[in-house]
Amino acid sequence: MIQAKLEVWPGVPYPLGATFDGRGINFAVYSERAEGIDVCLFDPSDCSQEVARFPLMDVTHHVWHRYVPGLPAGTLYGFRAKGPYEPKRGLRFNHHKLLVDPYARAIHGKVNWKAPVHGYKVDSKDKERDLTFDDRDDAAGVPKSVVVADDFDWGDDKPPGHIWRFAVVYELHVKGFTARHPGIPEKLRGTYAGLAHPAAIEHLTKLGVTSVELLPVHEAVDDGFLGERGLTNYWGYNTLGYFAPDQRFCSSGSHGEQVREFKQMVKALHQAGIEVILDVVYNHTAEGNELGPTLCFRGLDNPTYYWLMADEPNRYLNVTGCGNSVNASHPQVAKLIADSLRCWVTEMRVDGFRFDLATTLGRTGKGEFDRRAAFLQILHQDPVLSRVKLIAEPWDLGPDGHKVGNFPVLFAEWNDRFREAIRRFWKGDERQAAEIGYRVTGSSDLLKLSGRRPTASVNYVTSHDGFTLHDLVTYERKHNEANGEANRDGANDNYAWNCGVEGETDDPAIQALRQKQLRNLIATLFLSQGTPMLCAGDEMGRTQKGNNNAYCQDNELSWVDWRLDERKSRLFEFTARMIRLRKEQPVLQRRNFFLGATIGDSRFKDLVWFRPDGAEMSPEDWAAPYRRSLGYLLGGDAIASRDPEGRRIVGDTLLVLLNAHHEPVEFTVPGVEWGAEWQLALDTAKEVEASGAVKAGAKLELKGRSLMALRHPA
Repeated sequence: MIQAKLEVWPGVPYPLGATFDGRGINFAVYSERAEGIDVCLFDPSDCSQEVARFPLMDVTHHVWHRYVPGLPAGTLYGFRAKGPYEPKRGLRFNHHKLLVDPYARAIHGKVNWKAPVHGYKVDSKDKERDLTFDDRDDAAGVPKSVVVADDFDWGDDKPPGHIWRFAVVYELHVKGFTARHPGIPEKLRGTYAGLAHPAAIEHLTKLGVTSVELLPVHEAVDDGFLGERGLTNYWGYNTLGYFAPDQRFCSSGSHGEQVREFKQMVKALHQAGIEVILDVVYNHTAEGNELGPTLCFRGLDNPTYYWLMADEPNRYLNVTGCGNSVNASHPQVAKLIADSLRCWVTEMRVDGFRFDLATTLGRTGKGEFDRRAAFLQILHQDPVLSRVKLIAEPWDLGPDGHKVGNFPVLFAEWNDRFREAIRRFWKGDERQAAEIGYRVTGSSDLLKLSGRRPTASVNYVTSHDGFTLHDLVTYERKHNEANGEANRDGANDNYAWNCGVEGETDDPAIQALRQKQLRNLIATLFLSQGTPMLCAGDEMGRTQKGNNNAYCQDNELSWVDWRLDERKSRLFEFTARMIRLRKEQPVLQRRNFFLGATIGDSRFKDLVWFRPDGAEMSPEDWAAPYRRSLGYLLGGDAIASRDPEGRRIVGDTLLVLLNAHHEPVEFTVPGVEWGAEWQLALDTAKEVEASGAVKAGAKLELKGRSLMALRHPA
């Protein structure tokens, strides 16, 4: 090691991290229990070579800090924390292990699992080997933190600011969406620059989505066991750096270039009117359980960052299923998460967040979920974070972890009750009518009492986690053999009708039935109250060959296939048409829940449910086990609205007819008091756009498992 002679000043404790001011760098890192912390600097041309080391001698409010004049942006660094290695007390300090800065704005290099990156002796024969101490230096195998200058020119960038009821969310993976796109230059595919390319943005705008929800882009770590199988953590739910854009998605470098490229992507999407929402993983980190590596938080202050077992502090409370659980109830950890979120909003200009396993973030010191937990209160009070889109995945794997409908008022929530109801209804399951009634009208039973509106229900049929839409109607069971776990991984979540034939087929009749089922699922999604979310590629029949847990498949199995045949093109056009219909009809973008009560004219209600014979449904009808055919009217005359440009519009009344029975069913259009004449807007039994006039009292035949929508002009 070359010991550089550096002038070192006391510096300041805030902001945390490494801050470049144009003349030097201020280092600040939190540790309540450390006995000393060193900063190590590394050669940018050979990041395994340590060129300088100096201690952070000043401590303010448990923050160790020091200023070093003359250091430039781009400096590579890491921390070493000194203190007791007493796992039985939850303390795992090991100054032989280089640590990533929790506040690093960029990270260079990857974990080398052949290096001694564990704080204990991995090859020890001790029954509790995590209690042993490894004194080998691991700096050559640990990623380095990068000092980044904040000098990006945002020009006239403005957030699109789509209000919730106009939002259409599109969940995508930065690499998976662009890796095979023929219109994107090969060197840009799979990167932030690829997603910013006009060819990628054109698809999004043609489809009509307003917001992209990006699978994790925080710097993540590939699990060691996956590397042994020749696989990677493709989804990225294994975070190391909460402030750093993942270097694997950058086309231009990893010494801070990833920050600039990410900002350029956000700017390009904003110019196209598209919001950027990040899927964020603050519930656990890449360090795993007690047998995991020491890369950052564990080595800085293990009891601060993680939930530890009260009676065995060398063990981790694992309510996430990922080895550890972040202790968001600790003031410093809550601060770190809030600082990270604020950084992504103010410095990176993203428009919102989807919180993975959000229940964990609302657990208190007693381990119970509390909607008034410290972190959730921070979000409510913060003048920046309270104004962006906040979406909860409202569950984790801990006790009483499923909390759909229980998050605070600022949150929207992934609604798995919607997903399950829609799938089961179109499969033809019994006793689904009442559940369908709640789900397509905004899930008032889950959300109304908390003071939220229908848009708080993020409706989806598929997401990254599970079958693609095509596979949902094609496979009877999961096919995850490529993951190397003997098909034991992944949930058995296929509860949709697939025509009784397992897998792909050349039979045109079966293909036609499956295409109709896809149209049913897509149409129901966009005709429902709430915020619709579409998974990337589902609009083009993307397949993962039945793999419903492709988290480790960074290959063509997971990437969107842009080779469109006639069938896939028709599905895309149908999906785009459904999004247009949704945007054109204010009654599908309601601010408030339906009243179901008389409004104005004594014959008119804002929501009415019908039997196939045209009569209103009774309580007995809802309870009928074989109720697979029903219709509902959405009263548009009661809705006066304004479009995104502020123009006042009055919506049509819509009549939606559903037949989940396998045989045709005759529907009678309701009496003239509900509308004398209707225009056919949709028939999923047909691949082409439906049209034609239908009078009150007319008889309509709905094919087996099909949907019709009719509109009555305002």
